[in-house]
Amino acid sequence: MPMLSLAIVGLPNVGKSTLFNALTKSKQADAANYPFCTIEPNVGVVEVPDSRLQPLAETSKALKIVPTAIEFVDIAGLVKGASEGEGLGNKFLSHIRECDAIIQVVRAFEDGNITHVHGKVDPKDDSEVINLELIMADWQTVSKRLDRVRKDAKGVRAKELAKELELLEKLDAHLQAGKPARTLEDDGSFVVGEDEQLILRDLHLISMKPMLYVVNVEEGGKWNGELDAPYIVVSAKIEAEIAELSEEDAKVFMADLGIEQSGLDKLIVAGYKLLNLVTYFTSGVQETRAWTVTKGTKGPDAAGVIHTDFVKGYIKADVVNWKDFVEHGGWSGIKGTGKMRLEGKEYIVEDGDTVYFHVAT
Repeated sequence: MPMLSLAIVGLPNVGKSTLFNALTKSKQADAANYPFCTIEPNVGVVEVPDSRLQPLAETSKALKIVPTAIEFVDIAGLVKGASEGEGLGNKFLSHIRECDAIIQVVRAFEDGNITHVHGKVDPKDDSEVINLELIMADWQTVSKRLDRVRKDAKGVRAKELAKELELLEKLDAHLQAGKPARTLEDDGSFVVGEDEQLILRDLHLISMKPMLYVVNVEEGGKWNGELDAPYIVVSAKIEAEIAELSEEDAKVFMADLGIEQSGLDKLIVAGYKLLNLVTYFTSGVQETRAWTVTKGTKGPDAAGVIHTDFVKGYIKADVVNWKDFVEHGGWSGIKGTGKMRLEGKEYIVEDGDTVYFHVAT
């Protein structure tokens, strides 16, 4: 799959740009006490830390290590009425459409020097404002398409457009009720089949994207409230301080504060779970490399992530768990142990697999 892209969204002054700078260890996003200090979206690419890469590389005596990467896109603060063009609305909504998932930052810290646009700190209220704007933007998209399909379905194309019409009418009512598109099937009244999936993909709905909340707390702060999607708790301010330190100093600083996992690590773990992703490895003298695929991906498609020609050329794959690969000294040592499997085209990649693909060239 192409590089994973995550849109960071939220109201102004909730800590989006501070979090973005911390995650990407950069200063490219302005973090100031006024709305819309981020105009064009900031984009940062971050290598995904993976402790399995180093031992794999040492076993293979690899010349280089190539981790997988995530792209973070810092979108300008959305405000009430963004779907109607308020603030800098529609332009920024379009940036979100291009990303794989949404990271919504909500504010749970008090700071008299940083004005909250609604004058009160309430993460649930923040989330409801943003979610409604995303839903209303989608409703406009669906409503326009529905008008067109209703006209076309009156003629000879009635039968051809029946499925699309039913889907759009269900979606229209669902969105008007203030519910995101991703929950369309939740009440069991409608099933999204393959045909409907194709129509939904073509609509590029924002509220169809998986969402993860980052609850931004003060140093040492906790939050145990409820939100309508998974969330992690992070102090963007502390993460920004950690990002300024060397790797060793950061470990000491985190230990002093009792922080077991960095915000980036938390976000990556939660993001992979949200998007149902697994990591497999290739390892040889030239390089040891991590690759990300969706859980359930078969061998040929996993090989296609390396090179699209490998999908058709796939013959078989040598597969071993990364721990066994390291323990038995790599490909040369693993062969007589019974730990290596020879897999055909129905092989489903699992997290931690180390793979050598045999392909026809």
